[in-house]
Amino acid sequence: MSAQTPAQPQWLNIDEIDFKGKKVFIRADFNVPIKKGVIKDDTRIRETLPTIRKVTQGGGMAILASHLGRPEGVTPELTLRPIAEHLSKLLGQEVHFSTDCIGQPAADGIAQLKEGDVLLLENLRFYKQEEKGDMEFTRKLAQGIDMYINDAFGTAHRAHASTALIAQFFPEASIPGYIMRNELESLNKVLFDAKKPYTAILGGAKVSTKITIIENLLNKVDNLIIGGGMTYTFIKAMGGNIGKSLVEDDHLDTARQIMATAKRLGAQIHLPIDSVNADKFDNEANISTSDIDQVPDGMMGLDVGPKTIELFSRIIGESATLLWNGPVGVFEMSNFAKGTQEVGKAIVEATAKGAFSLVGGGDSVAAVNQFGIADKVSYVSTGGGAMLEFLEGKELPGIKALMR
Repeated sequence: MSAQTPAQPQWLNIDEIDFKGKKVFIRADFNVPIKKGVIKDDTRIRETLPTIRKVTQGGGMAILASHLGRPEGVTPELTLRPIAEHLSKLLGQEVHFSTDCIGQPAADGIAQLKEGDVLLLENLRFYKQEEKGDMEFTRKLAQGIDMYINDAFGTAHRAHASTALIAQFFPEASIPGYIMRNELESLNKVLFDAKKPYTAILGGAKVSTKITIIENLLNKVDNLIIGGGMTYTFIKAMGGNIGKSLVEDDHLDTARQIMATAKRLGAQIHLPIDSVNADKFDNEANISTSDIDQVPDGMMGLDVGPKTIELFSRIIGESATLLWNGPVGVFEMSNFAKGTQEVGKAIVEATAKGAFSLVGGGDSVAAVNQFGIADKVSYVSTGGGAMLEFLEGKELPGIKALMR
């Protein structure tokens, strides 16, 4: 029961590259919420600005490419044209737009660029060949290009034409952008260079979605804190009463194996001591607190109790490296948010004392944003599936393509 951690990746440093006169294909992640042509959240666009400016201010020409949504062929409502217009405002210069990502429109747009110019190509996924990793399509994307930058970490786990295959055309000039570099450096700190004591906090609903991550972390961490719905699978596996709490009965043996592996490797698994219970999955439910292994029949555990908060906070406070993936309760409901909020608070306090803290995964990111602490931890990974696969020890095609 072990996962193989890939070798720590080495890559070119964007700060050391001379972009003058070069046409640089930048794979960005502009998959942002757009409704009727209006961008609802431009965070991902803003995060790409440093990479774009590095190229253009160095005398290069930036050719931007991204997917948007899941189009079936050409889908007008999923055009990237509104993003070109928004980028023009953010950059303070015209962002040219190509009505196609390959073919004559793209070729003409690229040919007309001058030093410092920016061109955005149309939605890559208007072509099914993008996701299929079609080599002829990839060859067309690479035409007229001198260098390749991947700044879309969130797609690094996909072997798509623009995220992995295109790097083959630029073996000496494939570079991580600033987003990609920051993600890799931060993830490396928790996979390869973690300072001790190292504590991982894993929450969420199901053990089955975290098995590989747990397996890959057990020989790295000193402490593994488990919270959220998957707690009750562990508690039932140990003979506890969990009432009608969420449980994966087909993973009881898995939970026992994880406990045994942790003991063999010398990693301490910390389960909650007490549970905040409800008679229904509702913020207005009747609430009671019990020992974690004594949840009354007819009740379900939806958060950790005060004794657990005290325990988890102490362990977090003594840690030098912290990884948080998954809430420890149903934080979306105010009556069951305290555990997750207090874990976040403890991580913030440990970070202020010098610990390195990485928060990742959709629900964890939502939690730190909800509680207003995203800027008080060391790094918030927005990589989603790519981050989880990296933590599982999988080799990501988009990263492998950039490795030296």
